Amino acid sequence: MFNALKKPMASSAFICSLILVGCGGSGSSDSDVIASEDITWTQGVFEPSSKFDQQCQALNEKHWLRAWSHETYLWYDEIVDRDPALTEGVLNYFALLKTENTTDSGAKKDNFHSSLPTAEWQAQSQSGQSFGYGFKLRLISAGAPRQGIISYTEPNSPASNLNLGRGLEVIEVDGVDFVNATTQAEVDILNAGLFPSESGKVTSFVFQDINTSEIREVSMTAQTITGQAVSNVKTFADGEVGYFQFNRHNAVAEKPLYDAFNSLAASNVKDLIIDMRYNPGGFLQMASQVAYMVAGESNTSGKIFEQTIFNDQHPTFNPITGERLEPVQFTNEFLGFADNPAITPGTSLPSLNLERVFVLTTDSTCSASEAVINGLRGANIEVIQIGETTCGKPYGFYPTDNCDTTYFSIQFTGVNNKGFGEYADGFSPQNSNDSEFQPVKIPGCAIADDFTHQLGDENEAMLSAALSYRENGRCPVATSTVSEQGFAPATYNDTPQVRDIRTSTLLQQSKILKQ
Repeated sequence: MFNALKKPMASSAFICSLILVGCGGSGSSDSDVIASEDITWTQGVFEPSSKFDQQCQALNEKHWLRAWSHETYLWYDEIVDRDPALTEGVLNYFALLKTENTTDSGAKKDNFHSSLPTAEWQAQSQSGQSFGYGFKLRLISAGAPRQGIISYTEPNSPASNLNLGRGLEVIEVDGVDFVNATTQAEVDILNAGLFPSESGKVTSFVFQDINTSEIREVSMTAQTITGQAVSNVKTFADGEVGYFQFNRHNAVAEKPLYDAFNSLAASNVKDLIIDMRYNPGGFLQMASQVAYMVAGESNTSGKIFEQTIFNDQHPTFNPITGERLEPVQFTNEFLGFADNPAITPGTSLPSLNLERVFVLTTDSTCSASEAVINGLRGANIEVIQIGETTCGKPYGFYPTDNCDTTYFSIQFTGVNNKGFGEYADGFSPQNSNDSEFQPVKIPGCAIADDFTHQLGDENEAMLSAALSYRENGRCPVATSTVSEQGFAPATYNDTPQVRDIRTSTLLQQSKILKQ
């Protein structure tokens, strides 16, 4: 390992015994701390980050961030080098350590630069915990007139306990008109109510059922929610087609994924539909496991899942681990992401040995989920995309702890076995009419999210289209602009935007490497 760099903190897949600085990031002893009067800044001159590692005074932390970013940030040469002493606050300084450039299509390169208290990150990545009411909100229009609809609810949550479910449209939040509010003060109330940042927040809601127009008035108390990563495992077409809903690549997903593929293999399914429409990402190695379980040994032998690429200062060695750069393989064994895994690491994974797979997507399909698509395509597995354009995030990072804060800074991109990885504007079904950006077009059908049916219902538009395409290779006729485009674009205007800007939410849209 390079002396200039530290290993990242132990999150769900990181074992504390492997970490150079130890878990928790309590900081160096006083004798190791460099006095502020001895710290200097010269523009364009960078000392090793190890010089300031775990020194928990503000100036020292900022100099560690500056050096660490220069060493590991993918676009390090696009960071404006500022004197750390002139920016108040460690996190304010960290916010400046990223590119402000855009892609060729005009989209921002980096929307994922963030941090969390280390304890909060560990809870989130290990158990899938977050704060909220247990419903997933799909924002179709963020500005007035707004539209936000519940896409699904988590079991054993305040929302599910009140029988709230898919297809309920938000009408009011804490007495504020969700649809028509125009002032920033009103939208602040909407955001605080919809996206609580801590347990105990009591919020009143008015919902309307889009199918029956029934009005529901409820109050809910925000609590720690443990999300269900895999659900709705079932078969269709007389058992020939397997289906499951896959919501996130986190530590607790590994065992239910193992169980789902075992069940579908036992059913001898001939096709598979993976519903990743709300899967924002997570562990890259888990994406490689999913891809292996789809394709099997014969289709992946001798092929890589993804070759990670760091900035041009590190063409040969991984700047985080110090190890020689090696590709992520199609992973054929249980890795044990969670603490005390239910299955012995090293256990062989089941596989379906398929040469094609259907994936259901929306613009919430991000990162590691997109890596499943790209990795399989690189191995000549036919991926048929049904739904909407994905979010476009071919980048990833190692969560890195310093002084009880975990930082998430884009450190690598990746290419598949064919050397392809340019999907910063996402993947889109071939008949999509998305002209705003430049998504990669792949076989499939552009279908808007259908909130009038439950997920896993064979009459739900995306699932129905996948089953139909399997039979005849044809897409349904688009019935609206939205369905023709294949995504539900937010309506942008000069009214304040309802938006979930919680760091924990942004971090779900991630591609994370374990060691």
